[in-house]
Amino acid sequence: MTDTDSNVVPRNPLGFAKLAPPYLRFVLPFFLSIIMTCVVSFISTLRSAGLTNGFWVLWLGSWGISWLFAYPTMVLVLPSVRRIAGAFVRSE
Repeated sequence: MTDTDSNVVPRNPLGFAKLAPPYLRFVLPFFLSIIMTCVVSFISTLRSAGLTNGFWVLWLGSWGISWLFAYPTMVLVLPSVRRIAGAFVRSE
């Protein structure tokens, strides 16, 4: 089979079939929340505890809790944020 065949299933970098476009509203905040909570919790934990023994365990616990709140929050608020941003950005 070649890439030009109509029944070729597009694959993501991990080899799984790509999701349909409507799932973007869940996938985008999923990855964005992982990255943002990872960075913010790392900086916050580093500032409060310092780079001491057990830092990584403390940081992972902090990151996990913050992500549990961040992901559903982003799923809920991202449509509103897009509308607000659209009020400031010209569409082509």
